[in-house]
Amino acid sequence: MLRISITKNANNTSLRLEGRLTGPWVGELERAWRAVAAESTNGRASVDLTDVTFVGEDGKRLLETLYGEGAKLKAASCATRRLVDEIEHGLHGRQPRSLAAKSD
Repeated sequence: MLRISITKNANNTSLRLEGRLTGPWVGELERAWRAVAAESTNGRASVDLTDVTFVGEDGKRLLETLYGEGAKLKAASCATRRLVDEIEHGLHGRQPRSLAAKSD
């Protein structure tokens, strides 16, 4: 199970995840991200992984994609911080695109 809470303010849109990011929940996050990207005018969005308990390979691939599209990944636990470090270093040298550039 995965819960996705979306919070918007003038500077940022945040998708806060709670639970397991795997299986059908990966598609749910992708749909939520696409909706946020379509509505965003400032090009800033973050994905908060603080309350994520498990990330499958499919979830990791999606997070890599979101990072590549400009999402800031937030993590608190050792496991999610390590995952975020892997994603950020795996895409080292690639410039993240802003959400605004993805609106086509």
